[in-house]
Amino acid sequence: MLLASIPNPDLFTGSDNKPRWASPDHRRHGWHNLHRLARYSLSFRAPSVFPLLKQLDWAIGARPEVARFLAMQHFSAFVVVKGNHVLYEAYAPDFGPDRTQSIQSVTKTTLNLMLGRAVADGLVDLDERIGTYLPEIGTGYAEATVRATADMNVVNDFTEDLSDPNTKWWSMERAMGWRLPPEGEKEGTIRSFLCGITSDDVVNRTGQSLYKSTNSEIIGWVIERASGRPLREWLIENVEAAGLEGCLHITCDREGVPLLDGGACLSARDLARHGLLFARKGEGVDGRRVGNADFIEDTRHNPGPSYGQKSLRYSRQMVTDGTWLGHGGWGGQYMVANPDTGTAVVYLSVLENWSAWDCNFADQLTAMMADLAAEL
Repeated sequence: MLLASIPNPDLFTGSDNKPRWASPDHRRHGWHNLHRLARYSLSFRAPSVFPLLKQLDWAIGARPEVARFLAMQHFSAFVVVKGNHVLYEAYAPDFGPDRTQSIQSVTKTTLNLMLGRAVADGLVDLDERIGTYLPEIGTGYAEATVRATADMNVVNDFTEDLSDPNTKWWSMERAMGWRLPPEGEKEGTIRSFLCGITSDDVVNRTGQSLYKSTNSEIIGWVIERASGRPLREWLIENVEAAGLEGCLHITCDREGVPLLDGGACLSARDLARHGLLFARKGEGVDGRRVGNADFIEDTRHNPGPSYGQKSLRYSRQMVTDGTWLGHGGWGGQYMVANPDTGTAVVYLSVLENWSAWDCNFADQLTAMMADLAAEL
């Protein structure tokens, strides 16, 4: 007797070319529970916790530019931390300090720490070709340098326009366990997908960043290959240095390769703890260090390609204006760290428009967070 099954409804692709967990009607639940909904995931926890003490400044929430973002329907969490003090935090009724949310592309910032250490240790040369480290890689990256790849400065046929129902990002989702492949098609893997990307000329001559999450997966693969250490170990070092209180959950593919371009899920407080690693230029708890202080400083001043606003640059898997470092995430997340003031600011939300992205919202949010981090 054949016991029939049905496709997993959370991962099945609907008529809008989105799996249910990412569709507007289910997205808030999806972002708050991605570590449980994706096909595969890993989880890491620190042995010791960096304590955050409340020293609340009510005036922060009273600022009109802050209050506006806290009142938005899609809001989940907002945390401001300086040193080891929580200066302000607020949560939506369906969220809280112990809840995790998908931070999407904010995950890429972990690669800055990994790459900085690999460069400082002489394992990776920023000016070397990707093909030197990954001889099996296709034409989409073989001739690109590590530097160009880390700076989102590579031309190839991978596209990531989330407003386009035919963008190649959706195909990549099938390789990373975020949606089911079409019936009869074998599920791929992240690295097999990367090898299939092609290019006739990888040099970007526009001066503008060409945002491709595949770049992040390439950088992670290079670090793993050059160091001889699995990415799992690099992630554990970051988690332990930050002194995370809860778990870092990160989705992965069927081979266990963690999705460093956007698979991490964290609480708002733990994302702030992660941000403080950049505010302290790699200094972690109990004498642990991750990344490299000079690399983090160079990230702020690296003349990478322009990113959105004229004052912003994409630099080594982070966004910077020369003062703060940070990154946004698909769906409405942002983290900003200011090494000059020792401050980290975190905002989590879940946009419910079709593309789950709004450039005007992101630009205004970034400006508010950057100003706050500079003034405190």
